[in-house]
Amino acid sequence: MRGALLRAGRQALAARAAVAVQGASTGRLFATEASSSGGGSNTGLLVFGGLGLAGGLIFAQQQGYLSGLFQKESHIPLPPKKDYDKVRAAIEDALDKDDYDDGSYGPVLVRLAWHASGSYDKASNTGGSNGATMRFDPERKFGANAGLEVARDLLEPIKKKFDWITYADLWTLAGAVAIEAMGGPTIPWRPGRSDKLENEGCPPDGRLPDGDKGAPHLRDIFYRMGFNDQEIVALSGAHALGRCHADRSGWINPWTNAPTTFSNAYFTELRDNKWTKKKWSGPPQYEDPTGTLMMLPTDMVLIWDKKFKPYVMKYAQDEESFFKDFAAAFSRLLELGVPFDEPGKPAPA
Repeated sequence: MRGALLRAGRQALAARAAVAVQGASTGRLFATEASSSGGGSNTGLLVFGGLGLAGGLIFAQQQGYLSGLFQKESHIPLPPKKDYDKVRAAIEDALDKDDYDDGSYGPVLVRLAWHASGSYDKASNTGGSNGATMRFDPERKFGANAGLEVARDLLEPIKKKFDWITYADLWTLAGAVAIEAMGGPTIPWRPGRSDKLENEGCPPDGRLPDGDKGAPHLRDIFYRMGFNDQEIVALSGAHALGRCHADRSGWINPWTNAPTTFSNAYFTELRDNKWTKKKWSGPPQYEDPTGTLMMLPTDMVLIWDKKFKPYVMKYAQDEESFFKDFAAAFSRLLELGVPFDEPGKPAPA
């Protein structure tokens, strides 16, 4: 039943999501004719959820460049545009194939894309989505990645069917598709990531945020990747999706009342709700008066910190502005460490 409700919700959200693709002649948008861990314990922050169909994927590079990149990085020919449409359709079909969690696998796919990408270190140019190293130990066993085998296993049949796509491209593509499918903005995305071998190593543990920390910790984590305060707040808005699970992180409950709908509800909840520290034996978290919604300490600092708070208030007031800023920041996150012509620069819309 939840799956049916999600599909009905998608139809209701389609008009809003379509704003991102006005002017496109097809449901899947290409910019050209051709167009790429965790905290040291189980309290690692499950950023972007215990984590559109009207939009399409934006592939921003010329056929000649991408063909060369594929040959250089992975020694396979660039698949035609239509093949990416087929992968996208397969991901969409898998989102609510059964009654997982709140009725959709969307949030956990967003979380997979984020955790696969958020290990990037700008100073050393290591980590990030390129390589898909979460397939291997020790990264897949990092506390912050607990539960992500659900997302990886969901995508495995799609990888087998379309064996030409790399895991790194598939995981990031799935996150982009999931956001759009749940009513969010079109996420600029392009192929070109390669997969590492097991003996090539994983990024070190501790590169993802811990949910029980404060503002200095958030800035340390995100500044390391090259993000600023505005982008930290925008990316945190993905907590509109999904929920925490006691058997994974120790925390419980969703951030919003509609955890399979991408919206600015995370910010309106931070702004308008009354949050008090939960009295229980688990890790520190905050709850609303009903006890059904939660915020982590790293969520609360966004409304407490004088530099973060103005962006919270802006996005609570203006969903369109949030969608625009989130799409730009999330696209950039998915590309960090990927050897495009201009690493880290998102594909233009």
